[in-house]
Amino acid sequence: MNYFELFGLEADFSIDLTSLATTYQALQKTVHPDRFAHSSSQDQMLAVQKSSQINDAYQTLKNPVKRGEYLLQLRNTELPEEQSTFQDVDFLMVQMELREMLAEIKFAKDIDTALMSAEETLDIQSRQLWQEFEQLLGQHSDTANQQAGEVLRKLKFYQKLYIELERIEDTLFDD
Repeated sequence: MNYFELFGLEADFSIDLTSLATTYQALQKTVHPDRFAHSSSQDQMLAVQKSSQINDAYQTLKNPVKRGEYLLQLRNTELPEEQSTFQDVDFLMVQMELREMLAEIKFAKDIDTALMSAEETLDIQSRQLWQEFEQLLGQHSDTANQQAGEVLRKLKFYQKLYIELERIEDTLFDD
């Protein structure tokens, strides 16, 4: 089952999230357990399975990283393993600088400004990567798809940095 087809969408990275949510709710209503209360146990089981598939599809399509991975999988693109080393030396340097930036927040004279600055830096850099990712997907070539997979891997790193930034913020303001 193709998740995009299930939701009546073109297999494209840019999707209407409001429409996705509306279709999700409509699909879930069709397989709601109450509709199958008087059905056979087999029909009830099929409804539960279909509901689970719809939920999995929705969770994949609403998350940009998961949607990107899924789209690349549909294009038969082998995604790079998360644990493998980046060959992009410049990106490795950026990783180190960003980690240092986050580590220095707790020592800043103005923590609020340091947090806002870090978030702005992450926003700008990740936005550039998202633009690059979408541009590569638009090329519809094997080479561009492979490159998009590498960019997506970088974006996962930024996701982790956002989580780390939230953790730092929680730690600093919980005291």
